[in-house]
Amino acid sequence: MSAAPCPEPTPAERARSVLSAAGSLTVTTQGHRVELIGLHTVDAAARLLLQNPPDAHLAAELAVAPQGDLAALVEFTDVAPVAVRERVRARLTLGGWLTALGPKALVFHPARAVLTEDDGTTIIGLDELTLAAPDPLATHEAEMLARLDAAHTHTVAPLARLLPARQQLGATAVRPLRLDRYGLVLRVETPDSHHDTRLPFGTPATHPGEAVRQIHALLAEATARPRRRRLPTTS
Repeated sequence: MSAAPCPEPTPAERARSVLSAAGSLTVTTQGHRVELIGLHTVDAAARLLLQNPPDAHLAAELAVAPQGDLAALVEFTDVAPVAVRERVRARLTLGGWLTALGPKALVFHPARAVLTEDDGTTIIGLDELTLAAPDPLATHEAEMLARLDAAHTHTVAPLARLLPARQQLGATAVRPLRLDRYGLVLRVETPDSHHDTRLPFGTPATHPGEAVRQIHALLAEATARPRRRRLPTTS
């Protein structure tokens, strides 16, 4: 009997995590394409609240929209915080419309979301997006992964022992790629390809401190195993 697959966030939860952690986005309307950096927040209904900079022209375009709203696409790019091959982990595109919220702010109302990852593209409905919650580690993930990677000799190298032997063959680098409440994902790179493997936590983490304890538990398990051979951890 094959082992049960490791649990992981649903596509809708991953989309909400991207929304929660993103520092920038791109808004495309019929007349403009604008990149906003540090100028958005997300409310509980997954609406985006956008601050319109003076040179963005979005508010002016909205002011002459026939129905008082403006069709738009909003795009997010989820980039791994460590230096791995093909650092883009996901792209999230929201379709919907903009309305005004005071003289300098806009509200983007999503109608649907499209999440594109290595394993394919998922269309997420508005209800799914609204009901899903971001992962509790989403806004802490970048810092935590960077710390793991900086201490790779004491963290990533031992954790790599937990990978199946066949996944270590030909490896030139192993780096931490993703962290969520269910576990840590390592990227194993070979000279001409790469693959990702999840190391599941014993129980889902509900906050960063609990995730740190779960990582320590994985490290304890890894260091108790005999070392097969030295596995590279940097490119």
